Amino acid sequence: MSNRAQKRRESRDSGGSEMKKLYIVLGVVAIVAIAAVGYSVGSASTGSTALEPLEIEGLDDMETLVEMAQGVTTGDPDAPITVVEFGDYQCPGCGAFAMSVKPQIDLNLIQSGRANFVFYDLPLSAIHPHAFVAARSARCAGDQGKYWEYHSEIFRNQTNWTSQPSPINSFVNYAEAVGLDGDQFESCVRSQEHAEVVTANMRLAYELGVSGTPTVMVSQGRGMARRLPSNDFRTILGVVESLEAEAAEAAPAGTGN
Repeated sequence: MSNRAQKRRESRDSGGSEMKKLYIVLGVVAIVAIAAVGYSVGSASTGSTALEPLEIEGLDDMETLVEMAQGVTTGDPDAPITVVEFGDYQCPGCGAFAMSVKPQIDLNLIQSGRANFVFYDLPLSAIHPHAFVAARSARCAGDQGKYWEYHSEIFRNQTNWTSQPSPINSFVNYAEAVGLDGDQFESCVRSQEHAEVVTANMRLAYELGVSGTPTVMVSQGRGMARRLPSNDFRTILGVVESLEAEAAEAAPAGTGN
């Protein structure tokens, strides 16, 4: 087995029920048309730094795509409900969601075990030139066990780094601010590391007809995901409560579920 394949396998194994969560997302295929969306990939880089999605053989095969695309989960992976976001670190709307809505999801749904939350990368590189490397940088932070801390930090500082010619030095500063080893982090960012999974997540979004960010979906179990018309917490909570009520009605009498 190649080193690259081994890394993919280890990443999937460490996710526990990540494959199940991905199939939840794929349930939305039943309610959106899979259109031929223009999907631009390239190999632009500064030195060896991956700044754009890569050319990856086999992503047109759904089984291969399912194996490669990986969201990052917070909360109980076996929670009955999953809230999914397709997001872009350079997107102002995603920044607002991360700073105002995500904390409410954490407090009211994740900490109570009612739901978990999964983030899938969707860097809109055509309009946000730093979004791809920002997504990679978050995963480099995840290599040191602080994906979500860095996720919040990079969104909190979004207005500072988005206008820079190259934000990597700022990314290193944010990494150190959340307690990461700056040298290890910078070495990861200034490479091709995690470019494949970010590219696969982008392709997954396009296959699902998701073209804007943030796009939020809510699903229960292996059921069909519901794509929400609004990303405010009230809407998300309403859908969660609706799914919980449906589950209670469907539960056999006396089970307590």
